[in-house]
Order: sequence, then C-alpha cells, then structure tokens
Amino acid sequence: MYLLNFLGVWNWICKKWFPYFLARFTVMYNKHMASKKRELFSNLQEFAGPSGKLSLLELGCGTGANFKFYPPGCRVTCIDPNPNFEKFLVKSIAQNRHLEFERFVVAAGENTYQVADGSMDVVVCTLVLCSVKNQKQILQEVRRVQRPVSAGV
Repeated sequence: MYLLNFLGVWNWICKKWFPYFLARFTVMYNKHMASKKRELFSNLQEFAGPSGKLSLLELGCGTGANFKFYPPGCRVTCIDPNPNFEKFLVKSIAQNRHLEFERFVVAAGENTYQVADGSMDVVVCTLVLCSVKNQKQILQEVRRVQRPVSAGV
C-alpha cells in the first residue's frame, strides 16, 4: 500500500474501485442500520423552508445509500470528491423516485463554494467526518450553506 501510494497509484486505485466496494457494502450496512436511519431521518421534513420543500445537501454522498430514508419531494444536492460515484448515484436516483435530484458536485466537503450561502435546509454527512482532511473547515461550510433557522423552529 505504501509503495503504491509512493508511486502515485494508490489514489487512482481507490478512486476507481472504492465506489464498487461501497455499492456492495452499503447494501449490508443499510440492512443492519435501517431502523436507526429511519429514526435519525424521520423528522427531516420539519426543517423545510417557507416553500415547504426540503433542500438537502449530502456531503460525501457515495452511492446514495441514504436516499431511501429521505422524505418524499426532498430536493437533494450531492457532493463527493470522487467522480466515479456518479454512475452509482444515477442508479440510486432511479430507485428513489420520491426525491428530486438537483445535482452532483465533484468536490471535497471542505470546499463547497458551488453551493450558495444559506441555500440548504439540512446538511447530511454520515460516515464522512472521520475521513475528511479538515473537520473544522467542513463544519464551517455546513454552517455557511445551511439556511438560518429561527429559535422558534
């Protein structure tokens, strides 16, 4: 592994093959975690903006494993640094017609300048913070893109 990294090949291998691994892994993971994910995502609709539609940004979306747990009509924007996840997202979108897919952005979660300030009702990042380069920066980006919520909500 170290030699492959030194030769500059490891990153390419990971980017190319990791989506295939994750596609298989998430099926098993979602079976195991389904009840917990349903519970965690059960109140997302309560955070919808004035339009009533929920705008959701998923950082590190991977294969779209969380899509089936999002509420109907949710507008989803996905960010992942690996462009090879896109074809898996297309498949997941086709299987989750209850969502409105906005776009897929190839970028690190610490650099979400393509998403406007205050434009998202909810930001989801599951199994991501342990693998980012700068946790503080990603959390600052979450605050920047998330719509301000009044204390009464």
